[in-house]
Amino acid sequence: MNLISFLLVITGVLLNAAAQLLLKAGVQHLGVIKLQFATIVAAGWRLAFEPHILGGLACYVVSVVVWILALSRVPVSIAYPMLSLGYVVTAVAAWLLLGEALSAVRVTGIAVIIVGVYLVARG
Repeated sequence: MNLISFLLVITGVLLNAAAQLLLKAGVQHLGVIKLQFATIVAAGWRLAFEPHILGGLACYVVSVVVWILALSRVPVSIAYPMLSLGYVVTAVAAWLLLGEALSAVRVTGIAVIIVGVYLVARG
């Protein structure tokens, strides 16, 4: 994989992670959404105009374009497993930015993901 291909894959991963973090920040701002018709409709309107949610959705749109560019250059059997790095980025960023727990078990899982992605990319 050349540098441009690698950068496209990593950019796609980072955009997906950013989207998840922005969506989480948006729903944290709005609170728990109750599963009742009246509250879902009202929450839908609030979500439609919440800046973090809009930013997260924009990241997803851009990530699809970047991912299509990446897949035009990289075999899907290599590119798709690299999306797992999004779990690593999201877990660490959620710990740093949102104060979510990052236990020893999670860190071990992150290490396993990194090793797995390395093995797939090398193979």
